[in-house]
Amino acid sequence: MLTTLAMLMSLSAAGAPVVAQARGGDVDVELVLAVDTSRSMDYEEVRIQREGYVEALKHKEFIDAVRTGLIGRIAISYFEWAGDVVPDSVMDWQVIETEQDAIDFANKLEARPINTQRRTSISAAIAQGATMIVANSYRGTRQVIDVSGDGPNNSGNPVVPARDKAMEAGIIINGLAIMLRPSGAPGGLDKYYADCVVGGPGSFVLPVHKIEDFAVAVRRKLVMEISSRTLPATVQKVAGNQPTSDCLVGEKQWQDLFDR
Repeated sequence: MLTTLAMLMSLSAAGAPVVAQARGGDVDVELVLAVDTSRSMDYEEVRIQREGYVEALKHKEFIDAVRTGLIGRIAISYFEWAGDVVPDSVMDWQVIETEQDAIDFANKLEARPINTQRRTSISAAIAQGATMIVANSYRGTRQVIDVSGDGPNNSGNPVVPARDKAMEAGIIINGLAIMLRPSGAPGGLDKYYADCVVGGPGSFVLPVHKIEDFAVAVRRKLVMEISSRTLPATVQKVAGNQPTSDCLVGEKQWQDLFDR
């Protein structure tokens, strides 16, 4: 485990915070919410995204999903990222077992200031989420990183090695592809996420094409991650499929822009 932690930390962006604490116990899921706040989304979109997470965490459907698990409790944490993990955005692990637990966590998130940053480093988000999972003291039936983003990786380490190292540690990565405008990923951002970002048994990508649909998509994704429901094959990553996306497309686009 220590070797895995060191390996994951080596993939993290320099100075990225790691949250770990002495509390622990058995839970159905260890769930990290990794939320993109890059400047490719305007402030209004970032605000609606934040409200979507707050609304989803307070929703009866989410709370019912927690209660119906084998253990009936989950461990959850949250952070925001862009070209790096935003240090002040990292929320410590909290157990959600009751409706009040969920409301308390959502209220803490709602009270945080909203900031945006430059660039997009999905690799830093995955490495941070994986390190937080490996470093905590919970024992989850499943460990999941929930990545939402609106563009391909264009900063920091390449995304595929970070994804693969997290999968080696037994972690599932799911994606929410925010497709409000063209991302520059041929075939669509959801396909890029399916080929280059998500991984692990039952991993999936949900696309969001309208900002007003965000809250419903977040809630749907959280419920599926907690209850381990299956998805239609159109948005589910199918084991053995060979990726056709260029997983370095974001880096190439950024280099081209820099060169010009």
